[in-house]
Amino acid sequence: MSNMSNPKRELILKTGKELFWKFGFKRVTIEEICKEAGISKMTFYKFFSNKINLVQTIMNIVMQESLDRYNKIMDSDIPYREKVVGMIQMKKDQIKTMSSEFFRDYVQSDDPELLSYLEKLTQDNLQTISNDFKKAQNEGDIRKDMKIEFLMYVMNHLIILAQDDALQNMYDNPQDLVMEITNFLFYGILNREIQK
Repeated sequence: MSNMSNPKRELILKTGKELFWKFGFKRVTIEEICKEAGISKMTFYKFFSNKINLVQTIMNIVMQESLDRYNKIMDSDIPYREKVVGMIQMKKDQIKTMSSEFFRDYVQSDDPELLSYLEKLTQDNLQTISNDFKKAQNEGDIRKDMKIEFLMYVMNHLIILAQDDALQNMYDNPQDLVMEITNFLFYGILNREIQK
């Protein structure tokens, strides 16, 4: 049986995600994951080299699920405005169980391996989004006079801005901040009723 579909590996992934989402991954130890999952540390190390490897694996799964859902929205025949609504709903669904601790650990990690991984993940996602924005612009769904490079630059900097403690502290939870950024990006400051 391959490591990829082993029930114990799946249990570690599920338990790790639940604990990380609730408490952040800095605070959660391998021992706590093993105890919660009812497995030995030896079993943990059979599948994952360390906690960062587990975090990366979980984020890979989450990102792949998100990418699949995103592509399904973008490939659908619905109007672009509905695609935007779908993307925003997808973002809401992604973050609704995420704790402030996980969000902070994720955006403020000081682990070089994890930072490098997150940077690549972010760049890959931004490239996919950039290509879709260009396609939408060619089809007349995004203003022709909008520089897509500007849009991507702003998106990249909004991701950086989300790491700011002062900004995070303005919101009761990270979900509200992420949704504020997402809504701002797609709708600006005008009342949506005015824009229709």
